[in-house]
Amino acid sequence: MIEDMTLRNLSPATQQSYVVANFSRHFGRSPDKLGVEQVRAYQLHLIGLKRSWTHINQVTCALRFFYAVTLGRKEAIENIIRPASRSSNRWC
Repeated sequence: MIEDMTLRNLSPATQQSYVVANFSRHFGRSPDKLGVEQVRAYQLHLIGLKRSWTHINQVTCALRFFYAVTLGRKEAIENIIRPASRSSNRWC
């Protein structure tokens, strides 16, 4: 994923925020073994923790990038729901 972000010239700050380690840790599995059902459950988990919508949007963008670019599962991003406020990031 880091290589994919570097190739697309994403800033180091974006790269840092896009690491999906917490998502993976939450389920105790490699993120490439998880699907859109787990993404939805994780989004609901973050809402339950009262994380900011900005944070949830950032996580969503990272996961959309991970599934579409790194894993090549472009169809998955159609099923990953974005928070209501839109980001200027093209992966969201």
